[in-house]
Amino acid sequence: MQLADYKQLVEVIGDAVVVCDAAGAITVWNDAAVRMFGFTREDAMGKSLDIIIPERQRTRHWDGYHKTMSTGQTRYGSDLLRVPALHKDGHTLSIAFTVAILHDEERNVAAIVAVIRDETVRWGEERKLKARVAQLEAEAAA
Repeated sequence: MQLADYKQLVEVIGDAVVVCDAAGAITVWNDAAVRMFGFTREDAMGKSLDIIIPERQRTRHWDGYHKTMSTGQTRYGSDLLRVPALHKDGHTLSIAFTVAILHDEERNVAAIVAVIRDETVRWGEERKLKARVAQLEAEAAA
């Protein structure tokens, strides 16, 4: 597959693809990221991930991010991570994503890529189901 094909893949995939450099600046923001988070490419490119990270999550995020960039390892491997995120209009999303580290020619950590899916609807439905089960169990116990 040629490099142009990879670029096309990033653009047509249904999940958001976000790449950040070692300092945390956004360098890739595909169409799915635009749809998911509401920020245009112009809004996002070169900006910090803080545009989509809720304030209460930022310290934890950046501590882990900088550790990953300095060590070249993520403690999450290929695990699916689930966290809250922010839309441009301020509403909260529930996202699930995987991350991978990208290296330069000298094998130095150059960037990190996240493939992100919006699970807000699914997560809301799951919360409703859990609440309903708890209600039914309480009624059965009474």
